[in-house]
Order: sequence, then structure tokens, then C-alpha cells
Amino acid sequence: MVHFLHPGLSPRTIVPPDAHKDDLGCGVAQEEASPYSLVNICLNVLVANLEKLCSERSDGTLCLPEHWSFPQELADQFVGVMTWQGKLTDRTASIFRGNQMKLKLVSIQKAKISTAAFIQAFCHHRLIELDATAVHTDLSIPDILSGLCSNSWIQQNLRCLLLDSASIPRNSRLLFFGQLTGLRILSVFSVCFHSEDLANVSQLPRLESLDISNTLVTNISALLTCKDRLRSLTMHYLKCLTMTKPQILAVIRELKCLLHLDISDHRQLKSDLAFHLLQQKDILPNIVSLDISGGSCITDEAVELFIQQRPAMQFVGLLATDAGYSEFFATAQDLRVAGGANMSQISEALSRYRNRSCFMKEALYKLFAETFATQVAMPAILKLVAIGMRNHPLDLPVQFTASACALNLTRQDLARGMPVRLLSEVTCLLFKALKNFPHYQQLQKNCLLSLTNSRILVDVPFDRFDAAKFVMRWLCKHENPKMQTMAVSITSILALQLSPEQTAQLKEELFMAVKELLAIVKQKTTENLDDVTFLFTLKALWNLTDESPAACKHVIENQGLAIFIQVLETFSESTIQSKVLGLLNNIAEVRELSPKLMTEDVVKHVSSLLHSKELEVSYLAAGIIAHLTSDKQPWISHDLQRRALLQDLYTTIQNWPSSSCKMTALVTYRSFKAFFPLLGNISRPEVQLWALWAMYHVCSKNPSKYCKMLVEEEGLQLLCDIQKHSEADPQAQHIAASLLDDFRMHFMNYQRPPLC
Repeated sequence: MVHFLHPGLSPRTIVPPDAHKDDLGCGVAQEEASPYSLVNICLNVLVANLEKLCSERSDGTLCLPEHWSFPQELADQFVGVMTWQGKLTDRTASIFRGNQMKLKLVSIQKAKISTAAFIQAFCHHRLIELDATAVHTDLSIPDILSGLCSNSWIQQNLRCLLLDSASIPRNSRLLFFGQLTGLRILSVFSVCFHSEDLANVSQLPRLESLDISNTLVTNISALLTCKDRLRSLTMHYLKCLTMTKPQILAVIRELKCLLHLDISDHRQLKSDLAFHLLQQKDILPNIVSLDISGGSCITDEAVELFIQQRPAMQFVGLLATDAGYSEFFATAQDLRVAGGANMSQISEALSRYRNRSCFMKEALYKLFAETFATQVAMPAILKLVAIGMRNHPLDLPVQFTASACALNLTRQDLARGMPVRLLSEVTCLLFKALKNFPHYQQLQKNCLLSLTNSRILVDVPFDRFDAAKFVMRWLCKHENPKMQTMAVSITSILALQLSPEQTAQLKEELFMAVKELLAIVKQKTTENLDDVTFLFTLKALWNLTDESPAACKHVIENQGLAIFIQVLETFSESTIQSKVLGLLNNIAEVRELSPKLMTEDVVKHVSSLLHSKELEVSYLAAGIIAHLTSDKQPWISHDLQRRALLQDLYTTIQNWPSSSCKMTALVTYRSFKAFFPLLGNISRPEVQLWALWAMYHVCSKNPSKYCKMLVEEEGLQLLCDIQKHSEADPQAQHIAASLLDDFRMHFMNYQRPPLC
């Protein structure tokens, strides 16, 4: 919900408040780092469940339960949340019919609702403020005015009306604001608003603040009608003005009550109106806020003299001008400047011009240069960058420059000083920009670079499925080695954060990614180069194949086994061996694919690595053997070899330290389901022992995760069966009993009945 300003101050560019910038920074950091308010949480839940909570009228619109009633302030916030989330439609707006809600301050920004829905939902309320900025063309300005004027109370008491970027039908001419006699604040920024409309508006008896920026006004002489009451005038980028400079200045000179004046313009137009204004001594005696950003021929000396003659001034806009760089602006006590000379001015510009893309991109350019080597976390500035991105989603220069600024502000350890919620917002906006500009590579690079930040990649909520699709596509573009390394490292982490169902949905991206990763492994192996890209690639393949039969199948189909045999024959480092064995473990867990591993080369290398001095390597090799030998059928013609492998497995496990020994977890698991066929194989205690050892090991390292997993996946019964089975191996029974006893309290947190 927008908080509207005091009458007399422009709703778009206003006299600065008394708060200092440092206070703003602290406020943003605290707000973003704090939990959402209970009111916000409740309203979000209501909006998310509106269809379930409401009944349906015969016309298909929704109706609140009869006994529901909302206080006015809460009702206003409810509309705001629905609007913000894009949930305000003809069907949902109908809940504001009748008297269950009492609305006063209503925001329907960018809403797609019809005229009939608007009138029925809102025009019977006692509205004093309405923000209809950029509403869909289904609801035009004439229709809004007609609806508002159908309520005599609104005619007399509506104080603030924002119609920025709203539409006017081609056949419509004069806009009738005259009946809104209580109106004090009106904004028609970027509207087909003509000089005749200005004449009509200027007669409003209480009008104090007017924004006619980027309209079709050619003559502002009508403003003389309200010269004794107009306190704020914003006319940024009045491109259609046909008056001469002396004529314009003559009108402004008569507006003696003005506290705020904005005559800023696009730099490219090289407007010198501000230059001439600054030369006037007998103009704007009471002004406290002057915006001349984008003006040409403006100098520090001229601005200084103008301000010194008007000591009450609190704000001046100088962005995209040659002014603002002298010592005067750095030392002036109560003067705020929106400019590009320093961080304070840039921050002010980002805040002031959040709705003006021409100045937003200018401020972002300055910000990028200013923050290129920053070492201080600035959450307030990052928040302003996010607002700029959100307000101008289809402006490529804004999106690209903002993405570069976001990188500067979150690089390395700076992200640790940023609230998670703010980082989440920025990351989501980056991905939105990617969708809007899918072919702009530099923007894609910036997004990829942002994901290399471990704080963002691990701690921050964002759509990891979309991120994985993007990174995998980028991986296949054969970019330079540095970008390739980043894409591989991100893939290795994102792969663990996706559910098996999400990984399966990747389909084409998954196939192409596995193929590309295997090609990287083959190339690096051929070159005998075990660099960081090689290690990340092996890790990515290990993680991608985890509980993903599709990825495992892609590995097999793309000659992955031959490549990994080459890796094991080329490199003897345990870190490389463990990654290859981890991947082969994932394939071995897929019943229909495990026979593919029963080749002479695979079995030879795995059997050899079973005796590795590195426990992780030995453990992973044992896992492959356990899965391969658990099913007797594929070994019918090789029974002696199977028996030898099982005996070797049993002996090796006996030589391992206790599964509860003080060492870090060898691996992590998403599920124990692949272990259950091994646990149920009473006739093969060697296989059972490996599964039990593994389960006890991870439960001892992270009991809260794995004990819960064991209960939820109904694995406790298998442990009980082993413990009670008369033919079970004594050592297997011992580990099963130890699991049940040592972690009994953890199991009881998730299962109330007796364990066995």
C-alpha cells in the first residue's frame, strides 16, 4: 500500500524529510532482516486462500463469508496486498462490494479490472485517496472519473488521485475533473492530458499539488488560475510545450506559493529552461525543493547563487547536469542533492527517480563506478537498485546496469552483510530480467556471476529450478574457460538443491548438461589436467545423478563408463576417485542400470579401490559392490566372482573403524530407500552390513535429519526385522540393535508407538 503524502507536496518528487541518509540505511537493513509482520503474514495467507474461503456468486465473482468484517486500515492493506501480488481481478475485486469492508486509501496499481468491477467494488466507499497508476486499459481514465463522481461523498472528499500511465480512449477528448471539488493532489504523469484538461484541472478549488510530467500539454498559462493555492508543480519532460522560455518563466514567476518545482528533463533534449530560471532573482521566493536534473548549461556557481538567495531550500535535483561537484554541496547542512558527484547524491537520485527510467539508468551508471571496489555492505542502496529493477522490467539499460550494480554490492563477503530477504528479491529480479531479455549475453553473465556467491546460492530463497535450467543452458554455450568453471560449480550445488522430481522435469537441459559435463571430463583427462574445473565437473555429475535415473541413463548412453575408467586409470588422487565412485554408486542404485556396471574394467577398478587406505574411497567402492551383488540373477554365469566380491566386502567392512567414530560424514543422502532392498536381503549379510554401517554412520553425524528420514520412509521396521530374524548375521543384528537403541529418543520424536 502506498503511503500518500501531505497535501501540497508532490506525490512524485517532494521536499526531503528530516531523516538522515544513515537512518534510512539502518531502517532498510532492520526492516529487511526482520520477520514479516503478523498482519502481513495473515493477509498473504488470506490472499493465497481466497478461492477456498469465499463463496461464488451466480456471476462467477467471489463473495466473503457474511460474518466477516474488516477494520478500515486492514481493508486498505488487503487491497494493497492483492494488487501487489497481481491477484486483483474482476473475480476477486467483488469481495469489496457491500459494507463488509470500509475502504479509504486504495491502491489498484497495474490491476487488470473492468470498469464495471471497479465501480461495483470501490466507488461506493468513502475514498479519500486512490492510486490507479498504470491500470490496465480495460479501465480508462474517463471511466475512473465517471465512477468516482457517481458518489457525491467522493466528489467532495477525495484528496489524492494518481493516474500515472493510465489510458484514455482515442475518441475521448476533454477529461472532466471539475466535479472532484475536494481534490488536492493530482498526478497524470505519462497520460494523454492536454492543455484543455489543464485548464479544467486548474479550476479545482483545493488543488495544491499537480504532476503533468510527460503529457501533451502545450501551454501552462492555465496554471495562473490556481496560482494562489498551488504549492507543488511537477512538469518533468514536457516535450510538447510551444511557449517561449520568457513565457514559461512569466507563468512560473506568478506561482509565488510554490514550495516545490520540478522542471527536469531528458539530458538528450538539452533543455536550457533551468539555466534561464537560475538567472532570475525575483522568482520562486518560497521554494524549498527545485529539480532541474537533465538541464543543460547548468553550473555550480549558478546553482549556489540561486540557493544562497533562498536559504529555506532543502532539496535540489542536479543529476545528469554539470553541477553538484563543488565543495558547497558537500558542506551545506540542510540541503539534499540528487546528483552523481558522490554516494550521498547517487543514493538520493535512486530514491527520487525510482519511477523515471531516464534518470534511474543515469544514477545506476554513477553507482556502478562508485561501488566498483566498495568494501562496505550497503543494504539501503541495494534496496534502491531492486526498486529500480522492479519498476522498469522492460528497460534493458536499467536492467543491465542494475545487474552490474547488484554484483558490486554483493561480491564476495559483502553479501553476508545483506538481509536474506533483500538478496532473495534481487536474485528473483535478475531471473525476471533474464526472461525478458533472453538473448542479451552480458546480462546473463551478470546473473551467472551473482550465483557464484555462496551466500546467495546456499542461503537465499529463489527459484532453483529456473536457475538450474538457465545455468545448464549456459554451460552448453562453450563460453570462455572462466565462465565455464562458474557454470559447472553452480550446477554442482544447484543439483543437490533440486528434488528428484524437479531434476526429471529438466529433460532436454539435463541431457545436454550431462553430455557437456562428460565432454569436459574427457578433455581434462586426455590433457591430464586435474584443475578446479575438472573437480567441479565430477562433483556436478555426482550430484546430478543422485536419485535421478534419467541422469544416470544419460551418463551410460554418452559413453560415461569408458570416460570414468579412463579417469581412474589416469588419476590416483583420492578426491577424484571418491567423486567417480560416488557417481557409479548412483548408477548402481538404479536396478535397471546396475547390470551395465558389471563389466570387467568397472569391477576390476572398484574391487581394487575397495582396499584403499582412504575410508571414503573404500566406503564408496563397497557401496557399489553391495548394490551389484545384492541381486543374484545377473551373476548366474559368474557366481564364483560374486562370492569372492562378497567375501572381500565382508572382510573390508570388518577392518573399518566403528561407524560412530569421530570423523566427518563421508557422504550425505536424500533418502534411505535405495538401502531398503539391501537391508531385506537376509541371505547376504555382507550387503546388509554395508547398508547398516552406512545408516549408523550418517545418523551419528546428523541424527535430526537422518532419524527423521528413517521414520518417515518406514525403515524402522526393517531394522526390527533384522534384529528379530533367527537367521540374521549376529553382527548385522548388533548394528541394527545399536541403531534402534542409540537413537531411540530421536526416533520417538517422530514416532510415538513402540519401535519394535
